[in-house]
Amino acid sequence: MSMLSHSRSGDRVTLHSPTAMPQACGLLWNRRMLLHVNCRGFVTAQHMQPEPGKYAHAPFLEARTFMQPEQPLYAQHPGRFLFLRDEATGQAWSLPHEPMRRPVDSFRFEVGQAAIGWVLGVGELEVSLTVSLPVDATAELWTASLRNAGAAARRVSIYPCFSVGYMSWMNQSAAWDEGLLGLVARSVSPYQRLEDYPRIAQLKDWTALLADQRPDSWEARLEAFEGEGGWADPSALARPRLGRGEAHYETPIAALQYALELGAGEARQWRFVFAPARDAGELQQLRARLLAPGAFEREAQASRVYLEGGRGCLRQRSPDAELDAFANHWLPRQVWYHGDTNRLTTNPQTRNYLQDALGMVYVEPARAKQVFRAALSQQHEDGGMPDGVLLSPEAEQQYINQVPHMDHCVWLPVCVAPYLDETGDWAFLREVVTGRDGQGATVFERVCAAMRWLLRHRDARGLSLIAQGDWCDPMNMVGPAGRGVSGWLTIAAAHALRLWVEVARELGEAGVVDELGRGADELAASAQAHLWDGDWFARGISDAGRRFGVAADEEGRIFLNPQSWALLAGIADADQRERIVRAVDAQLDSPWGVMLLAPAFTRMHEHIGRVTQKFPGSAENGSIYNHAAAFWIHALYRAGEGERAWTQLRRMLPGPGADDLIRRGQLPVFIPNYYRGAVHQFPRTAGRSSQMFNTGTASWIYRILVEDLFGLRGSPRGLRVDPALPRSWSEARVERRFRGASFSVTYRRGSGPLAVTLDGVALDEPLVRDVEAGRRYALDVKLPA
Repeated sequence: MSMLSHSRSGDRVTLHSPTAMPQACGLLWNRRMLLHVNCRGFVTAQHMQPEPGKYAHAPFLEARTFMQPEQPLYAQHPGRFLFLRDEATGQAWSLPHEPMRRPVDSFRFEVGQAAIGWVLGVGELEVSLTVSLPVDATAELWTASLRNAGAAARRVSIYPCFSVGYMSWMNQSAAWDEGLLGLVARSVSPYQRLEDYPRIAQLKDWTALLADQRPDSWEARLEAFEGEGGWADPSALARPRLGRGEAHYETPIAALQYALELGAGEARQWRFVFAPARDAGELQQLRARLLAPGAFEREAQASRVYLEGGRGCLRQRSPDAELDAFANHWLPRQVWYHGDTNRLTTNPQTRNYLQDALGMVYVEPARAKQVFRAALSQQHEDGGMPDGVLLSPEAEQQYINQVPHMDHCVWLPVCVAPYLDETGDWAFLREVVTGRDGQGATVFERVCAAMRWLLRHRDARGLSLIAQGDWCDPMNMVGPAGRGVSGWLTIAAAHALRLWVEVARELGEAGVVDELGRGADELAASAQAHLWDGDWFARGISDAGRRFGVAADEEGRIFLNPQSWALLAGIADADQRERIVRAVDAQLDSPWGVMLLAPAFTRMHEHIGRVTQKFPGSAENGSIYNHAAAFWIHALYRAGEGERAWTQLRRMLPGPGADDLIRRGQLPVFIPNYYRGAVHQFPRTAGRSSQMFNTGTASWIYRILVEDLFGLRGSPRGLRVDPALPRSWSEARVERRFRGASFSVTYRRGSGPLAVTLDGVALDEPLVRDVEAGRRYALDVKLPA
């Protein structure tokens, strides 16, 4: 049996080993909460109240941040385990694998769209454990089942055991509640200032494990459950029954015991709700709703309906089955998570908020439009955009959004222009949005104001100021004195201006076309004069006038982003394009994608900032940072480098070979924030996944599939067909939704130039004009040899 398998439809992935990829995980969410579920039984959860919070912590050390990557799992992630004991022999196992790590006879970790679970064989016993989420409540829904496949009866005990962990230094306890039929852990969130009390008083400080059947025993005190055996061999399992202990200002745990005799062929099932709550009344409501007969089935159906809303505009069938499964199911699902939940934060960074909306352009355009309105309503009076967008009255600017970054205006044209092309909703530009100053201005006027803000915030050389960062958050020491500049931002601003010039031209705004066109040309000329280093563009110039990201540097010699955006903006001429591509191939390429910079920094560089303090090959310091890699892929496609772009696009996805999957350690169910880089400096760890699923990459890759790979790109006139399928593909099929119409597209490799037939009639140019909502179109695309 192979290590990894896919369901026939591609919407479920199964891992057959708990040790081959020990960090492998899946993601579940609703609009109130998020679960990150590891194949070995660790689960990190957060919920909104209204800020993100936790209700279960690690059994050993408190998890300090949500989903810290690449650290020992036991040290920071809470567990959802099912212990199993053979009453005849006393032998015990922990399922799915942690914390006892005893081998089982068979193992399946199944990641689906709306549920994640395990099926394990322990001798003649088959054990399954599954988790799902209700569509609109803060609760985990767990189902455990046990089946005896043998010919003789078996006496066993099972122990659902969920770590609650250290809750509060002020007040914490836990005990069995007979009325709720569950273990309830109570705490009081710590606070010092009197004015914090009204907020603290509203928090869900209780954590409960509610059962559909009364257990034979239970334990609420972690120390009593562990005993001298520790978490890896709990002493409580050696006793006939759990001790029914209570935690009184001690670390709690939620452990239940069901002792039973299973006849030959007999099966039993249990259901549990694990959830935070404010009080007993809220827990009673959760119990009445979620443990009622048929409740789990109703919630599962509601979740499937919710997820169907994020199915996206594309269904593909190609020679690459793994890519098809990812593109048809997992990628739009990741885009939907980002765009519909705002990454479960009340204060997203503006660049993230807008780029997540870019993905929604192809999944749910109306949602993207809402995001653009909300962001523009918080525009500053001078045309600048805030570092973070506040999404609720209680929201406060997070620390990262209190650091001045200079790039947020760039993302408006970059994200709004594709919305216009995809939807044809040009009336949106005339919609009036009221700003934070109470003044109204149209969407078009507000984006124009943002472009003028970019043009004003330049130095005497015409280069864009950086302050304490641009797209690269931790590049915080380049320009705090107000003199340092960003090479990438200078080039990206030129691209943004040129995008908006085309929008203005379509509206007949000749004055804006002339004004912003001149500004874009000035930025391009400044980049050529001060940033070109002979084979690539510099990353920036510090307050003290020191250029970096240039050939003379020993570390951080070349950065990817300026090169990508120079291709996109049309700043690089033909010779420069060739030099750039050659330099990126030689210095930044790897088997797992293209690195953000190289060589990675190994010490502090005080003219650049804290990015240089990150471990080489991690995060922004020389990793295969997929967001930036997506920019490069998009730029290559738009520059006519389709085969190079395809190579990098395919590297974004783990597998399909076992060696690649093991090296990355990740299931092909989401694109991570990064894979480890510093390929030549630390080859042993290169390619390892960060397992972090919050990333703007998903939006860009979905756009790349739709518009660049399959070449089905919206335009003011209709749907333009300009594919760049890899030469190894002889054919492919696509179903594409566009402006309310359905397009069935067949691609075949031919012998001549690109030719497109619409409903049997050859098109003079590859453009379907005047698309009619509700109509089905058939396109036959003959690809060049």
